[in-house]
Order: sequence, then structure tokens, then C-alpha cells
Amino acid sequence: MTPKSLDLAKAGKHSGESRPSWRNQLDKRIDAWMTAPGFYRWAISNPITRWITRRRASQLFNLMAGFVHSQVLLSCVRLSLLEKLREGPQTLHQLAQACEISAPALQRLLHAAVSLRLLELRGPNLYGLGALGAPVAADVGLRLMIEHNAVLFDDMRDTVALLRDEIQPHMQAYWPYMNGDKPPTWETDKVARYSELMSTSQRFVIEELLASYDFSRHRCVMDVGGGQGGWITALAQQHTDLQLMLFDLPPVAALANARFQANGLGGRASALGGSFISDPLPKGADLVTLVRVAHDHPDATVKALLKSIYQALPAGGMLLLAEPMAEASGAHSMGDAYFHFYLLAMGSGRLRTPQELKSLISEAGFSRVVDVANPMPLHTRLLLAQKN
Repeated sequence: MTPKSLDLAKAGKHSGESRPSWRNQLDKRIDAWMTAPGFYRWAISNPITRWITRRRASQLFNLMAGFVHSQVLLSCVRLSLLEKLREGPQTLHQLAQACEISAPALQRLLHAAVSLRLLELRGPNLYGLGALGAPVAADVGLRLMIEHNAVLFDDMRDTVALLRDEIQPHMQAYWPYMNGDKPPTWETDKVARYSELMSTSQRFVIEELLASYDFSRHRCVMDVGGGQGGWITALAQQHTDLQLMLFDLPPVAALANARFQANGLGGRASALGGSFISDPLPKGADLVTLVRVAHDHPDATVKALLKSIYQALPAGGMLLLAEPMAEASGAHSMGDAYFHFYLLAMGSGRLRTPQELKSLISEAGFSRVVDVANPMPLHTRLLLAQKN
């Protein structure tokens, strides 16, 4: 069994729970009833169940059409349609000229984008930003992430082959650290590319962190795996008395130090180069933040990292972990399906439930692992732990 298969097996083991035999029998009868040849005919003829059937049919169609929807969004981003319309509504003819696409062909895209609320009609043959297009037009990080998803879509062209570990995903080449923390050479353009994506897509997470936790209670904060330092820079600007540290791979830390200097933070913020997989973490911080890092790595790496954080903190020091997390069995999350396959294509890591992460944190020695309320837990959920 491959390491990738082992991760999937672990995920499956944690997601299952024993159920009473009566519930299994009931589920079996419901399954047989809902898949019977006459069920659909009965459901649409019954006024009470008709609306449920319509709703589920719409949901199923959206699942089947999901790839088309994602390509409509990607096309709008690649043609800069949403950015163009940010300046004001335009006609089909104006947009066709700007995009260098024939009007009849572009109209198909525009109509599709209107149906998905990316655009809206503002008058006869006049298009403006829709409710879902406006945030994409306003946020370069969202546009970069949408463009980046094209790599994932390419890897999922044959999803069964991906599950069977029969193909080499392009996603692994996108993230250099997937091939080891100290490769012989680092390609500067690749490091800059993935660091820029991480940095620009972090804005919403940064706002959630600042709104959820009081950082003024600390003296020095270290962000582990902090990329170009977007989070540390925002934290420094919000809390002017804090000393700040960042730890990441050497070429990434160099980019972060350049950012700190450019923002006038050279006296308060410093980035240190190293690998949290094989190097000890610097000491001196009374709070360590771990933002969207753990889910990229297998359990053994996460356990070692959490232990290293524990050793770097003084007594009473704290860990704040921000991660996309899987819902418990039986719950629903729109992000679960995405992250399960994104991490499969990366070839490392897995989506964990809050309880799994709490167990890993406790195993590292931390006590009092608690949830931190997050006003918008779509991007991350937060856990706080303390060292005795």
C-alpha cells in the first residue's frame, strides 16, 4: 500500500462510527425504497414530496454541471471580464472587442456567467458585475486561486487513476516542498509563484484571525511555515507593540524579510530560514501560530512539528492553530470534498477533524486545547493550546 493510500485509509478509519443494528436495517429499507423504479413517479405526483424531489434534482444537476460552472468562472478570470466590469457596465460589443472573441461566442459565456450570478444584466445587451462576481473582481487572491485550480482540474481528468496512484499529479510539481524539505536546488520562479499564491489568498484568513483572538496579551509571536509574511505583516500593523518572527524554508524566508523591510518592520519582524521537518524551531516567542500548514502533511510530520513547537515555547506559552477542518461524521461541509481531493493530488497530508487535531496537539504535550470562536469558519477553524 502506498503512503497516499495509507493516508486515505486513516481518514476512512476516523470517519466511521459504529451504529445500532436497528438503524442499519432502517437505512437499508430507505435505500431500497428510494431506488425502487416507481419512487420518482410517486414523489413527483405527491404534493408533499414534490418540492423535495425538485430540490434534490436541482442539487444533482448542479453536481453534474459543476465542472462546467468552474470553467465558466475560470474563463471570466482569464479574460479579465470581472475586472473590466468593475469600472462599470459594458455592452456585448465592447466586451467582445476587449476580449478579442467574436460576439456570438462571448455571448454564450456571458449568459452562462449571468446564470451563475457572476454577472447580471443591467439593461438591454448591457452587462455588469453580479453578486458572486464582485468579490472575485475585488480580490486578486481569489483570482489567483481560481487560476491555480486549473492545475487540480487537470489532475482530476482521470480521478480513478488518481485514486489508484497510477498518475503523477501536476500539483506535486507546483509545491516544491512536496519533494523534500532540502532538495539540491530551488527554482526561484516556483518558490515565488507558490509563495505569492499563499500570500494573496490569505487575506480572508488574516481577517478571521484578527477578529477572533486578542494578540495584545502576548509579547512575541512566531509564525511557522509563514510564507512571504502576509500574516505577520498584518499582525505587526494591527499590534504595534508585538515582536514578530517567521520560520520557513530559506528561499521563502528571504522573500519574507524583503517584505518586512519594504513595510518598515525590519526592527520588529524577522524571518528565519530552516525546515520544520528537520531543524529545531527558534525560541523566544510566547505564542506560535500555525496557519494552514498541518493539513499539507502526514500525521508523522505533524506530530513532530507540534512537538517541536512545544519544545520551542516557554512554560505558559501558547499555540494558535488555524486550519480547514473536516466535519465530524454525519455533518456537512462545502469544503470537505474539495480539500480531500486537493490534498490527494498534492500527494501529502489529509483533512482532519477538530478532534483528530486536538488529539495530535495533546500528544505533543499541550494542555487545555480549546476551540476559538471564528466569525467566518469557511476558510479555517481555530484551536488554542497551552504549554504547562
